[in-house]
Amino acid sequence: MPPQPSARAAAIGRLRAAATTEPGRLRIIGAVLALLVLAFGAVTAFEISGRAASADDVVERSQPLSADAAGIYRSLADADAAAASGFLAGPQEPRTVHDQYVKDIEEASRLLVKAAANTDAATTSGREITTLNEGLPRYTGLIERARAANRQGLPLGGAYLRYANQQMSGELLPAAERLYAAETGRLDRDHRAARAWPWFSLGVGVIALGVLFWAQRRNYRRTNRVLNHGLVAATAAAVVLLLWLAVGHMVARSDLAEADSHGQRSMDVLNRARIDSLKARADENLTVVARGAVLTADGKNDKYETDYTAGMKALGEELAAAAKLADDTGDAEGGKPVASASKAVTEWQDRHRTARKTDDAGDYESALEQIIGQENSTGESFKKVDDALREALAHEQSDFTRAARDGRGALGGLPVGAAVLALLGAVAAIVGVNRRLSEFR
Repeated sequence: MPPQPSARAAAIGRLRAAATTEPGRLRIIGAVLALLVLAFGAVTAFEISGRAASADDVVERSQPLSADAAGIYRSLADADAAAASGFLAGPQEPRTVHDQYVKDIEEASRLLVKAAANTDAATTSGREITTLNEGLPRYTGLIERARAANRQGLPLGGAYLRYANQQMSGELLPAAERLYAAETGRLDRDHRAARAWPWFSLGVGVIALGVLFWAQRRNYRRTNRVLNHGLVAATAAAVVLLLWLAVGHMVARSDLAEADSHGQRSMDVLNRARIDSLKARADENLTVVARGAVLTADGKNDKYETDYTAGMKALGEELAAAAKLADDTGDAEGGKPVASASKAVTEWQDRHRTARKTDDAGDYESALEQIIGQENSTGESFKKVDDALREALAHEQSDFTRAARDGRGALGGLPVGAAVLALLGAVAAIVGVNRRLSEFR
């Protein structure tokens, strides 16, 4: 008795036999067409869902977290500047300055709680948040000791203030900067993921269209019929999906690129500018508090005055970069507050030089008034800088949010649309082939 063929061999045999007849070949063609169209829809839905999720993360998660990290950084730097300003004012700290310090500490604490709730503790961001949560109470404790000593007229208050500033500049602000860098890096990764071209989907779509056109040409050559309505409908569905995929993704890429160039890059520069202005203000105040008691590592210069000079230089460079970004993107509205900030920085530097000359001449009280006075002081100039930078940041945030949401919206209905069009196309292809098969019955 001859050996029986295996089930697999039998199936292959039947397939080969079917391929030798026109009805069999048509059935194979119909199955291939349906599978290709379905594969096109499935791959498109999968890839675009991933990109839409990344775009959603940009809008709802990574950019807000990056903004919160910048807010933590700014609040801490502003709190340090406010603490030094309040100390300079004497035993009776102005209520507005005290309230600003409290507001900054509360804002930093609130943002840290929010960031911790949305961050894995094992990540870089999580570790920096832990560092900040542990260090902030120590800093505020030193500030309260400085205030208590200052109210009693004790010189020890200045030492406590310097220790607090050392902790802020040596531990808290570097941790906040690393947190901001980590969150901004995550935002950049989400941006790239959302904008990546869906090459696999496009490739499968082109192949599906190619096979559909080949099937229609084959049908025409064998029947002299120009159109097979089912195959035409399947081709139309594939064309619509391919165009939707290409155009929709191009629009999304364009909007997300605009969000990056018109919003995020400018916000990054402006955030750094604002932080440098706050640090420079704190250093300026501490220059008067320390009175030369703290020197640079080489022992030749006043540390706080040196840090102030470096901070103002960095601030000028960042404002120049922000102005260039506004010019390059044609954002005249965003360039106005940057120009105002640059003008105020020049005024600040001029007034600072005047105050330093007054202090060096031995007139401490006049120098103090030129630093923290209500009018014609460096404090007034600093406020102009801070207000202008706040306005510029609000403008760029608005631009970013609008463009990023538009980019997300361009991808919104594509995954579902891809599934529906693929299903319709596959059904149409099968109907078209079956109509041709009916002619053999």
